[in-house]
Amino acid sequence: MSNIKSYIDENKERILDELFGLIRIPSISSQTDHKADMLKAADYIKEAILKAGADRAEVIPSDGNPVVFGEKIVDPAAPTVLIYAHYDVMPVDPIELWTSNPFEPVIRDGKIYARGANDDKGQMFIQLKAFEYLVKTGQLKTNVKFMIEGEEEIGSPSLEAWAKKHKELVAADVILVSDTGMIAEDVPTITQGLRGLAYMEVEVTGPNRDLHSGLFGGAVANPINVLAKMIASCIDDNGHITIPGFYDDVLEVSAEDRAMLAKAPFDLETYKKALDIEEVEGEAGFSTNERTGIRPSLDVNGIWGGYTGEGSKTVTPSKAFAKISMRLVPDQDYHKISDLFKAHFEAIAPKSVKVKVTAHHGGYPYVAPSNHPGYIAASKAYVDSYGELPIPVRSGGSIPIITTFEKVLGLKSILMGFGLESDAIHSPNENFSVSRLFKGIETVSYFYSHFNEEMKK
Repeated sequence: MSNIKSYIDENKERILDELFGLIRIPSISSQTDHKADMLKAADYIKEAILKAGADRAEVIPSDGNPVVFGEKIVDPAAPTVLIYAHYDVMPVDPIELWTSNPFEPVIRDGKIYARGANDDKGQMFIQLKAFEYLVKTGQLKTNVKFMIEGEEEIGSPSLEAWAKKHKELVAADVILVSDTGMIAEDVPTITQGLRGLAYMEVEVTGPNRDLHSGLFGGAVANPINVLAKMIASCIDDNGHITIPGFYDDVLEVSAEDRAMLAKAPFDLETYKKALDIEEVEGEAGFSTNERTGIRPSLDVNGIWGGYTGEGSKTVTPSKAFAKISMRLVPDQDYHKISDLFKAHFEAIAPKSVKVKVTAHHGGYPYVAPSNHPGYIAASKAYVDSYGELPIPVRSGGSIPIITTFEKVLGLKSILMGFGLESDAIHSPNENFSVSRLFKGIETVSYFYSHFNEEMKK
């Protein structure tokens, strides 16, 4: 692999030009007026996979946006790596906060600024160009398949059915993903775990219409008051979620694993200063990183009701609403947690109101075993490129489709991400450093030879 750096150096302008061509396509999956752009992006990726050296590539329909499939079979008996990524991006609003056109990539201070620069077009190109290098230099010893979808940013609603239908087509030994991040620029990181998600909406109804707060206040239940009290009761003074049965299936992390996770560099004072807060809060007995990585949580994502316009309007509202998300850890099942939440919220409601609870969507938590051949190969690849073992982290976020792959395809996913929190994914001025783009290509290139060797053991 000694030539990877020179290969990147010789081709860096071409690599950037090809990436920029994809970024310029506004493939926003959540907006129907970009339907044509989704198809255009899929075709662009198909051609890019073929150009990189695949034997075949095609755009395969799904119930929603199409999936781009490609493959290079070097030996039917060799191990197979399935690369997963997504070509859809988030909306760009508020557009006025961007310092440049979100779909016209520019490089400033060594960073690519554009929607999709990191999430996930830039990181997808890490995988594509590592593959290209290995093919062009005759060093690819494993089979490689691509499964690039266009609905990740809206929850991948069509991908499970697509994967079931095309299970034999995408059969592999491991899934390789670059859609996560690093602790810091110079700290190699493997995202070993992801939290799951149960997303709920609640509606509390009191009187059959909004009432005059002077004539009825103090005599009729105010749904906002009731809702606020009900939500507050779901977490006790120790940061413990009070829903009966909520923790029954939580897999406790061993002291050894907690010690390994604690090696991640973290400064609490810097963390608080960055957020402009005086103190952190959460479940007693756990560090801040543990609270967001190995412990579940419950948060109100939005709450509304009554009058919120300009000036005053003295009403006791008829209804109040809230959206609530619960981040889950192994071995919690989001269906079970949704049911537990619904039963609890209905049970604690006073008779003065009626409660409606709706489960929207969710996903299972995920953990990659450190003894998996793919995990070991990834660790060795980081040593080759960074000179040190990567630090395992448990991400507080969720990629629900990863656990779907495990259930549907029977495959573990290895998450080799190269993003930083400062890359501002999903926000105005999303960016991705050119150096990390190329460092990612180098690192992923090393993965393949190690994986081939690990699979022989």
